[in-house]
Amino acid sequence: MKKTLLLLLSVIMLSNMAYAQNRRGGNGNGNGNFGQQRKSRDQNGPLPFREVFGVVKDTAGKKLEGATVKLVSAKDSMVTSTGPTGKFTFRSVKSATFVITVTSIGFQPVVRKMLNNDESRSLELDPFTLKPQSHMLGEVVVNGEPSITYKTDTVEYRASDYKVRPNATVDELIKKMEGVEVAKDGTVTHQGQAVVKARLNGKDYIGGDVAQAIQNLPADIVEKVQIIDDYGDQAARTGIKDGDPQKVLNITTRPDRSVGNTGRLTTGFGSDDRFDNRLFFQRINGNEQIGVIGSFVNTVNGVTGGTGGGSGGTTKTGGPNVSYRTYLNKKIQINTSYNYNFRDVNSINKSDGQQFSTLGTTNFIRNSNSQNNNKTHNVNFELEYNIDSANYLKVTPNFSYSGANSSNTSQNFKTGLIHQDISGITKSNNTVPSYGGTVFYQHLFKKPKRNLSLQVSYTHSDNETVNEQDNNIIYYQDSTANVLKDSLVHRYISRTNLSKNFRTSFTYVEPLSDVSQLEFNAQVNSRSYDNQAYTYNIDSAGRRTLVDSLSNVFKYSFTETRLALNYRIQEKKYNLSLGVTGVPTVLDGTKISGGVVSTHRSNFNLIPIARFQYVWSKQERFSVNYSGSPQEPSFNQIQPVRDESNPQNPVVGNPNLKPSFRNSINFQYNNYLVDSKFNVSGNANISFIKNQIVTNTVQIADTLGALKNETHYINLNGSYTIGGNYNISKQFDDRKYNLSLNGTINYGHGVSMSNNVQSFTTTWHYNERFGPQINPSESVEVNPYVSYDVAKSFFTLPHSVNTNIRTTALAIDGKFYFLEGRTATFGYNASKNFVKGVSQNLTRNPLVINAFVEKQFFRKRNLTITFQVFDILKQNNFVNQVTTENSVTNTLSNAQSRYFMLSAKLNLQKWSGSLMRHGQRMKRRGDGSFIE
Repeated sequence: MKKTLLLLLSVIMLSNMAYAQNRRGGNGNGNGNFGQQRKSRDQNGPLPFREVFGVVKDTAGKKLEGATVKLVSAKDSMVTSTGPTGKFTFRSVKSATFVITVTSIGFQPVVRKMLNNDESRSLELDPFTLKPQSHMLGEVVVNGEPSITYKTDTVEYRASDYKVRPNATVDELIKKMEGVEVAKDGTVTHQGQAVVKARLNGKDYIGGDVAQAIQNLPADIVEKVQIIDDYGDQAARTGIKDGDPQKVLNITTRPDRSVGNTGRLTTGFGSDDRFDNRLFFQRINGNEQIGVIGSFVNTVNGVTGGTGGGSGGTTKTGGPNVSYRTYLNKKIQINTSYNYNFRDVNSINKSDGQQFSTLGTTNFIRNSNSQNNNKTHNVNFELEYNIDSANYLKVTPNFSYSGANSSNTSQNFKTGLIHQDISGITKSNNTVPSYGGTVFYQHLFKKPKRNLSLQVSYTHSDNETVNEQDNNIIYYQDSTANVLKDSLVHRYISRTNLSKNFRTSFTYVEPLSDVSQLEFNAQVNSRSYDNQAYTYNIDSAGRRTLVDSLSNVFKYSFTETRLALNYRIQEKKYNLSLGVTGVPTVLDGTKISGGVVSTHRSNFNLIPIARFQYVWSKQERFSVNYSGSPQEPSFNQIQPVRDESNPQNPVVGNPNLKPSFRNSINFQYNNYLVDSKFNVSGNANISFIKNQIVTNTVQIADTLGALKNETHYINLNGSYTIGGNYNISKQFDDRKYNLSLNGTINYGHGVSMSNNVQSFTTTWHYNERFGPQINPSESVEVNPYVSYDVAKSFFTLPHSVNTNIRTTALAIDGKFYFLEGRTATFGYNASKNFVKGVSQNLTRNPLVINAFVEKQFFRKRNLTITFQVFDILKQNNFVNQVTTENSVTNTLSNAQSRYFMLSAKLNLQKWSGSLMRHGQRMKRRGDGSFIE
């Protein structure tokens, strides 16, 4: 039997070899490759006609549909286009010698001269591989897909429609996208909401740090950018949404950038001890990813005008970030990261303002010089186990450690209702080790869409803080300069706050039809706190003495239960969720020091579940969503003893506080008109708070009869906010000219108390931003920017002063490219602020101008030398205003001094194309991950 099989196999192999030899008839030669040719079995001379066929693909191996193929010879002139499989065919071709030209929008054309055997009836040409055109300004790249697609909870941008220079990073790419704003410190907002996490191909990248991701990943690896409203892992798997989503940025890589390495090394040194040194490396092999980011930077925080960001002061920061992601086998994948960061911030501040009460107004001037040094370690690990087609398990342990020490020297001069001078030094040290983990399990039943899931999470955090205060307080008699007392207060305060959080959630989905289902969700969230605070007086010899009356040991817990039943229907054009959630809460507290005193508070809220989305197309949709969530009091708010960490502002907690409850309704509309390249999007939000925890500031007399502020807490109703924002964008001439108009408006109605008298604060904030992007040629980029901001506050407290701050910001940045191949760049940015309504002692209305010159070297332009000048006119400052229910504070931080920097940046990339398996390109999920 074996001999028979072997003989049969040999015959088959010999037959195939003979057939293959017969197919290779002809001995054509000439420019380019010629394909395999099927020779006619009975033809002995030239044929009058023949069939020519082939296939067109890109460098990633993807077959290209719609490519134009032109055949020209002495006897022929034919044109056709490729079909869905990339194939083309010419019939009745008269000549065996011809020229083939293949073109496709977005790709470099290919021209081949073919000299073939004129006795072959069919000519099969070797595949035509088209290379993509460089992403140079002025290039026209258009295909049938829209630039923006709106999906459920996701806005998706096609990266190839947004042109950037070679070696650009992702932040330069996404700032060109409609509705996206990128600040200079790397923070990202989308349609007015902050983006808090970054992913690469569906998984958290370098711990999810947004700035690290967009400022390091190269733009030319990006296929799509997705902005996702993320409700968490459980919601992503089950579809049952609870609470408010967070904005997540997901970057999907191009198919031909799915296997390879990319890296960047930057080093820069400047005047005034400024430096900027960075290292970036990324290895991508499908789902396997290795990332390394390191930095050591000394920069200025304060940024004035334009699309700035940050805060005042100077910062020295750095540390390594390492991530690794892979499949251990077809069922198990891991994603892990480690991050260490140190951040040393020096800030010199000058503040003035007013504090209002029913008894009068206190004016203050405060000067401070602070040094804050922080370090953090974060270790994250994810393990996903696809047990089988019906069962899924995900385990996510994590650990973090943070440490901080600070020193602050300050002077505080108060006049008016309270007349005091306070000067001194405050030092503190803080450590917070924290660990926890989450386990998520889902089971899919045989009935489609029926599933259940269970999620359990636990976190443990131990916050230890020591604080030493050495203050000199001078008390004055009324408004005179007569000194009542010159007092020294030297205290040492030790605090320990141990917190534990346990959460479990169970969901079940029962399909009722192809388009409807019933959803059940049960949650228990228990948070417990164990707090100890000990206060010591320090005498002139440095000896500490415990002050029992100012020390406290207090424990409390907050338990929230949620039981939700929801009906959801999902049609092609709309989806609707309606249901109800019961939320019972229990707040327990026990004071141990000075005798055991217990408190117990329970509450119950019944809130609706309401979500509706209507979809006109992939580019236009509308949604409305309601959510509600409780918030327990903090330790300072609930502790039943006086906290005199700040002797002039003691705090007295209220153990009878109830948890507050926030109700929110959100509206969202998006529409992208593909043909017009016009985008309009907007959202509005209404929130109102039941039992809001507010401050009651009471002026009390000390032993000298002088007044000081004592803070109490109480539950009050009447707080609400209404706000919204919009984006209107329009592109002209293949995005050479981009117009973007963004606006934000917020109204707030707050409630508070002063000396047990209720008062209200009304705030208005209006901001309008217009930022065109102008790229008329490959040599010029100009981006002007103008914004107008109005912030108004109205107080009902007597003696209070309303505020009205108006800021007009003008800015412009741009680049000019010159020399052969445009390898040299001159860049600039300038901003000018006009501020009205802030103290004249602080407002400077600075004009800040920065500029740089850079030169690219080598054939791939991967070495760049840059010389930068910051704040040429030496005018920068950072002014900020903070308004509370009963105070206004204006702060000027230390100005940015002029400095220079010379830096070099080396970019290296090597790619192997698309990820293949068994000769076929691997399929991908919508988030960019590969299906193993």
